[in-house]
Amino acid sequence: IKIDGRPLSEIDPAAWRSHVAWVPQQPHLFHGSITDNIKLAKPSATPSEMIAAATAAHAHEFIQKLPRGYDTPIGEQGARLSGGQQQRLAIARAFLKSAPFVILDEVTSHLDAESEALIQDALDRLLRDRTVLIIAHRLKLVYSADQVVVMQQGRALEAGKHAALLAQNGLYRQLIASYEGGS
Repeated sequence: IKIDGRPLSEIDPAAWRSHVAWVPQQPHLFHGSITDNIKLAKPSATPSEMIAAATAAHAHEFIQKLPRGYDTPIGEQGARLSGGQQQRLAIARAFLKSAPFVILDEVTSHLDAESEALIQDALDRLLRDRTVLIIAHRLKLVYSADQVVVMQQGRALEAGKHAALLAQNGLYRQLIASYEGGS
């Protein structure tokens, strides 16, 4: 893996991590307030920066409805929040960090349709002008990707744009047909 032509192994790990925002399938939320959890991405953020990030992630509206808003304590792992709310907080962190490289790991799995739509809308804005690695089984997330790589047992079997891969009679086309119910 090379970053700007340099092998990743030659880059200071702390410097590399400062350029990466990661939104995992199950984001880790800590015991503390909503503010504490969002500002993990940028502890020096101003309240207006944090609110802008939460708004962009479609989290601001539900946060305002909480008993103490941004000061509302949440339990370890976000026990008091739905899966969609937890994901939107993780996406707010990514907005706040404003990193040039974003890793999305199954960000819409186990979500209801409404939460998935809100997250997809937030991701559409987050991913603009960034390099993004999307790890997904829900293939709708990869339709607009510049490059889709189909992996099987640790090997890249196919690579290209969505439309080009659909035109082939390969594994990607089979995956899409299965995902879309055979259409």
